[in-house]
Amino acid sequence: MAIRFGILSTFPPTQCGLATFSQALATHLQGMGAAVGVVQVVDSPQVPIRLVTHQYLVTAPGAARAAAEALNTYDIAVVQHEYGIYGARDGVEVLDVLAEVCVPIIAVLHTVLTQPTPHQHQVLAGVVDAASVVVTMTETARQRLIAGWAVNPTKVSVIAHGAEDNRAAGPDHPMTSAQTILTWGLLGEGKGIEWALEAIAGLKDLSPRPTYRVVGQTHPRVLERDGEAYRDRLKALVQSFGIASMVEFDGRYLDGPSLRRIVRSADVILLPYDSRDQVTSGVLTEAVVAGKPVISTAFPHAVELLSSGAGILVARQDPEAIGAALRRVLTE
Repeated sequence: MAIRFGILSTFPPTQCGLATFSQALATHLQGMGAAVGVVQVVDSPQVPIRLVTHQYLVTAPGAARAAAEALNTYDIAVVQHEYGIYGARDGVEVLDVLAEVCVPIIAVLHTVLTQPTPHQHQVLAGVVDAASVVVTMTETARQRLIAGWAVNPTKVSVIAHGAEDNRAAGPDHPMTSAQTILTWGLLGEGKGIEWALEAIAGLKDLSPRPTYRVVGQTHPRVLERDGEAYRDRLKALVQSFGIASMVEFDGRYLDGPSLRRIVRSADVILLPYDSRDQVTSGVLTEAVVAGKPVISTAFPHAVELLSSGAGILVARQDPEAIGAALRRVLTE
């Protein structure tokens, strides 16, 4: 009999990286012959898609117990952990779910902070304690757990973030044509696009001038809180730098095939993130798997993944360094 996995996570049609990650995991577990069901974490009721067997409405009374009961119908519970998706401060309500789960738990950690608040530390400690096995996607995250949470090293496994092979069969356009720099993902403060725009302004002398594409809708939580304030500020910067002909904003949330096609058509992937803590980046993994040169700020996953020469690391919030790296990749 096939092993039955119950996955606790956000899931499409929710638009976030965790939902996409969990859908890919479920699909590939099925491909290996496992039985898979999803306990979908939602802020409001959604029309469930294939594989969703229960919706955990985080604001509903008794929702945590009901989610645990759904997970207990499987052989193994796979819990995707990110602070922002579960109820209450720092997603502490996930601990109410885990307290009622009777089957073995695999906890997949998408964020491990170097300087968590005491409450964030407590929440993650509770997740780790409840789990039989903990999975991180980088060695950096594993070492942080061991050092900061005193986790037994034998309990933590590193399984690299996966991605579908997206290498192009050949050049998509002549090298003499304008080259494309691409940043994609849900938009919001901390993405560092403002530093990238200033760097692009320093490339006006190139002929032909490159095109910088910023692809992705504003993060739903950011949109709910701040509207399009960040995107509007970025567009104002484009005008002030005089680079309107060099920058394209595409505010769509794209399906997998469409996004992979855009990634294949790019010449350089730019990740100008502000974060010092990001230990997992699906965008970074997708970029490397597409065989594209990557220019990235030195957040932990980038340091670990690009150290073999797949990209160039630059300082955070440093337009001059970003511009120099772009110029090198585009002209050499």
